[in-house]
Amino acid sequence: MGQPQRSDQMLEEENDRLTESLSGKVKALKSLSIDIGHEVRTQNKLLQEMLSIDIGHEVRTQNKLLQEMDDDFDTSGSLLSATMGRLSALTKKGHHKVMCYMILFCFFVFLVAWYFVRRR
Repeated sequence: MGQPQRSDQMLEEENDRLTESLSGKVKALKSLSIDIGHEVRTQNKLLQEMLSIDIGHEVRTQNKLLQEMDDDFDTSGSLLSATMGRLSALTKKGHHKVMCYMILFCFFVFLVAWYFVRRR
């Protein structure tokens, strides 16, 4: 009867040793998982900060460019309105010779622009 009892005791000791080993490995794995979770949260926070800074800078740059373009269009619109006013005054006065020169000049500018575009 002594031998089966000793065998059971040895198995129990082996089982306890394996349980302790497994417990240590589970604790290490839990610690590693927690560390990975902290690292992921830290990197996500850093990435969000970087994106918000870059996006904010990009939006400010685009707004500045749009404002400059709006100012340029306003200036061009004023210039075109003044030019159209002068052309209307010219046509009302009956200077047909000047109008002919104006049309020829516009045609010439168109040809020069067309030449340079085709040349590229």
